[in-house]
Amino acid sequence: FRPFNDTIDGYKLFRPEDWIEVKGSGNDVFFRNPARAEENMFVSISSPSSTKFDTVRDLGTPEDVAKKVLDQYLTEFMSTRIGVRRESSVVSAAERVETGLDGAEQIFYDVRLRIASYATKNQYGLTEADRPQTLEWDRVLASSLGVANKRLYELRVQTAAEDAADAEPSFEIVRRSFK
Repeated sequence: FRPFNDTIDGYKLFRPEDWIEVKGSGNDVFFRNPARAEENMFVSISSPSSTKFDTVRDLGTPEDVAKKVLDQYLTEFMSTRIGVRRESSVVSAAERVETGLDGAEQIFYDVRLRIASYATKNQYGLTEADRPQTLEWDRVLASSLGVANKRLYELRVQTAAEDAADAEPSFEIVRRSFK
């Protein structure tokens, strides 16, 4: 793992050694695995002018936040194509306490979600039988949310569902290092 330290926005984490940074993604920082296209991670930070959080608990319980995050992700993955269907679920939601950059306790919410997308190859078929849906992708997304400097910080990691078990040990190191 390689350390990544953003002194301007005030966070740090470890990223997998072989992952590459992608510029211009619209997030604070974005890394992806060159060997697995669906495996990536990024950090997003709320605007200091629009949010004033004291703790991640200001957002609600871990379960409430998981539902909000899932709704946000489904909006991000929304499609205008005819015949697209998403299946989603909250896999887990938990609170975790770590030592923050300043040495004080910092509360994080760890949220794990699964989203699958199904689509038809024949969008204009007259009957349902003419429009069978097949699996496009199936992903596991995990977010760690924390508050510092009155701002919400979110670390999101994602991978294909079939690779989730292999990726989990690395993702756990990344999550635990996020401060």
